[in-house]
Amino acid sequence: MQKTYNLLNKIIEGLLVIIFGLLVIDVVWQVVSRYVVGQSSSFTEEFARFSLIWLTVLGAAYINGQQEGHLSMDFLLLKLPEAKRKRRQKVIQIAMALFAFVVMVIGGGNLVYTTLRLGQTSSALHLPLGYVYSIVPLCGLIIMFFSWYNVKQLNRK
Repeated sequence: MQKTYNLLNKIIEGLLVIIFGLLVIDVVWQVVSRYVVGQSSSFTEEFARFSLIWLTVLGAAYINGQQEGHLSMDFLLLKLPEAKRKRRQKVIQIAMALFAFVVMVIGGGNLVYTTLRLGQTSSALHLPLGYVYSIVPLCGLIIMFFSWYNVKQLNRK
């Protein structure tokens, strides 16, 4: 399980770096084409929007796996005795997994299915919107895995 966790983290880190790099190149190209060439590219704004969606949702899933690395308001949690703190952290992880399952996996899966079935495409890139939205159920599954992993880690402490 630790190997899967580490591999998943490395894959997500790599994807985040690639997406961010492409986003920077895209925005720089948009500025250069608008002010130097005098005509902005038609796809740059749409690509920036889609890459921000992917960057945000994938980043949220990644941060969920980094138990110590994200911003949290844990003042009250740290005031609890150790046993109650672990129990509360497990409840929080389970609630996040349930949210990810219901909202992201089921709801996001329905969104992907609906947009693919209706054949909706983006206006500039002509990309099926179901592909853009597919990051939501995928990251829901990743969040569920990380929550399960975090509960296992809490049981070991």
